[in-house]
Amino acid sequence: MVVCGLACWRCRWLLPLLLGLAIIMGIIALAGRGWLESESAPYVQQASLWQSCTRSPEGLNWNCESLMDYGWGRAAAATYLVGFVILVICFALAVIAFSIEILRFNFVRGIGGLLFVVAAFQIIGLVIYPVKFTEEIPLVGDNMFSWAYGFGWASTVVVIGCAFFFCCLPNWEDEVLGNIKPTYYYSSPERAPYLN
Repeated sequence: MVVCGLACWRCRWLLPLLLGLAIIMGIIALAGRGWLESESAPYVQQASLWQSCTRSPEGLNWNCESLMDYGWGRAAAATYLVGFVILVICFALAVIAFSIEILRFNFVRGIGGLLFVVAAFQIIGLVIYPVKFTEEIPLVGDNMFSWAYGFGWASTVVVIGCAFFFCCLPNWEDEVLGNIKPTYYYSSPERAPYLN
């Protein structure tokens, strides 16, 4: 194992820290207006998870419509939001699990299972959005799925990685808790004459 990897009691806060990072990226994705943007000037279209906005090339004011008027918009927002709420719960559970002196490894494995549920919800929302958006909303000019949408995927990738680590961490229970005694190797002088 790595000297200070996941199987090290001193570094037990690495996984909750990564979950906190996933929460920050999820907040950026939920609040950001860059899910879809115009690729080049004139910038005439931008969209968030909640609304789509367009303007004329000469205009300064954005005309916005809510994506919550569409069934797929509500579905994409709801699935991503449910995944985010479960992620926040998993973060709180991870902080509690790693705060107590006697780490409950079955509890940690349960957090990993919940994180897979988070990833499933977030992936569903992140797939529904671009597929239905491009089918239902008329696009103006050249557009791209932009930075806020990327933060949504980044959060999901971190969650998947943490889920694997949370599920596999109990396999190294003795290493994490420091219960492994050192192994000493001894060679008799007959077998190692160069030691004389």
